Amino acid sequence: MIIFNRWCFPMLLIFLINASRAQNYDAVVSAKYDGNPGARIAGLPTYATIRAAIAMAPASADVPYCILIQPGRYYEKLHVTRPDIHLFGANRSETILSYDACSDTPDPAGGTLTTWKCATLLVAAPGFCAQQLTIENSFNYPENAHKNDDDSTKIKNAQAVAVMLSSGSDRASFTDCEIVGFQDTLFPNEGRSYFHNCRISGHVDFIFGAGQVVFSHCDIISRDRPGKNPTGYITAPSTKSHHPYGFLFDRCRFLKESPDMSAGSVRLGRPWHPGGDPQASGSAIFFDCYMEDHIGPEGYAAIGRTDSSGRKVSYEVTPESRFFEYKSHGPGALCTPQRPVLPDDAAQYYTPAQVLAGWRP
Repeated sequence: MIIFNRWCFPMLLIFLINASRAQNYDAVVSAKYDGNPGARIAGLPTYATIRAAIAMAPASADVPYCILIQPGRYYEKLHVTRPDIHLFGANRSETILSYDACSDTPDPAGGTLTTWKCATLLVAAPGFCAQQLTIENSFNYPENAHKNDDDSTKIKNAQAVAVMLSSGSDRASFTDCEIVGFQDTLFPNEGRSYFHNCRISGHVDFIFGAGQVVFSHCDIISRDRPGKNPTGYITAPSTKSHHPYGFLFDRCRFLKESPDMSAGSVRLGRPWHPGGDPQASGSAIFFDCYMEDHIGPEGYAAIGRTDSSGRKVSYEVTPESRFFEYKSHGPGALCTPQRPVLPDDAAQYYTPAQVLAGWRP
């Protein structure tokens, strides 16, 4: 394996251009760059921000627009509306996209951003790809949670999305990425998406939405909420009832961030009904996954909301709920009536190819 020093910027570009014909970059982003946006270095237009590089992508194209992102921390809030944008980081530990908006962050257009617009990276176009990046929402949830309820600076709605796949997204893929947050980290709400060899962390409903998603060989990391029981909920799918597939976790590992996290303190999921949608029937399948002991015997939990009249509504996990495990293993793989197992004859219908409906990432 060849390891490049971060200071060898022009040499790295020359190597990539000459030695790898299979990968031709269209632009380069470097946090150290202070020249004119788009000036060519080693033949490639170079920018100081990811946003500036994306803005130069064509509105439509027959081939992907590939952007190489050099090591650095990029404090940006990105909204991708152009198709086939491909982002390639140097590696996920050193190439970091970060922003700290939450649901209650003021919206420049008025009101607040809400969960639907607070994401660090919001994708609203087909063919998006990210590799070897960290994408985080850096809103300080623990600090806010420790404030007294009568503290005027305490945020009431602390949902803080790192990645959202919104209307217009389809065939989005993430490989060797780290996606970091606390509550509502990953929001794949539209289209098909594929996450391979990724690390996704959070605590409350941190993988949620209505999209059709395959998580392949990913590490799903639960973070602690001291003093809370349950301390966390991993998924909150809102799959439409007419759609056979929601989330498929294929040979993933469900791990805890801290060894001090209590055994049995986390639920695998709860059925989200956004806005009280009666057509939501969340689906999450856990196929041949390793479970640490923070996964509890209850498996799943009800989810509540307040309707427009102020009335509390609770959506329970019912026999019709579409939560199933198949060949779970590890200390948290418990056989209980509250954790349904997918029958062998049904398991054949839950494959990545079927969930992704013909798309091969």
